[in-house]
Amino acid sequence: MKRFDPRIVLGSLLIIGGGLALAETMGYLQNATDIFWGGVFLVAGLAFLSLLFGRHWWSAFPGFTLAALGALIILPDSLEDFGGAIFLGGIALSFWYVYFTSRNDRWWALIPAGVMTALALVSIASLRFEEYSAAVFLGGIGLAFFMVSFTNMAERWWALIPAGVLSTLAGVTIAAEKFGEFQTAGFFFFGLAVTFLLVAVLAKMSWAYWPALVLGIMGFLGIASLLDFSNYVWAIALIAAGGFVLVRYFTAGR
Repeated sequence: MKRFDPRIVLGSLLIIGGGLALAETMGYLQNATDIFWGGVFLVAGLAFLSLLFGRHWWSAFPGFTLAALGALIILPDSLEDFGGAIFLGGIALSFWYVYFTSRNDRWWALIPAGVMTALALVSIASLRFEEYSAAVFLGGIGLAFFMVSFTNMAERWWALIPAGVLSTLAGVTIAAEKFGEFQTAGFFFFGLAVTFLLVAVLAKMSWAYWPALVLGIMGFLGIASLLDFSNYVWAIALIAAGGFVLVRYFTAGR
């Protein structure tokens, strides 16, 4: 039995390409070039994806990427606005596959999977909700880090911090359009306080209670400025701080 020869594939592609070009020239077909190259990339992607049955997980990267690129090329003009989402979604799908086929060993794939998924969602959201694109992007990446932390909280508790910061920034991008700069800063500090509180509670890191307390107070003062009693809060806070300093001074020598 003869061994497989790559020239068979090359010859077949040339014949198909020539036939499509001839059909386009004779007016029987339009966009033959797009169909040809789109088909080539799809077939190449499927060839790599077939290797997944042999547990070659690395083939998911070229497989899904090439298949998505092929789908992008042959996409009709009426759906061209979703081309970016299809391509980025294909890349994201490769990382999701790598993660779910070995969640303990390949937890790192969650991060690029979340980034690419967020980018794909942004390309869709920007079509009608452009003002929320930044929130979708930051929130999507933040969610990916949350998932990383829950894969092994004892070892990957650190992922709670970027998860909380990015999620907070996502909220800040929305709050910035509705409130003033000072109030927005209040939301930011309050979000950071919640982040460190999660580190303290979920990861059992007692030191995280202190930054959570300080940031929580700063956030509360900023958010309180939206209410009528904000001036009283500031006044009471200043009096309490001054009284604490004086008490410490007079009792230090005793």
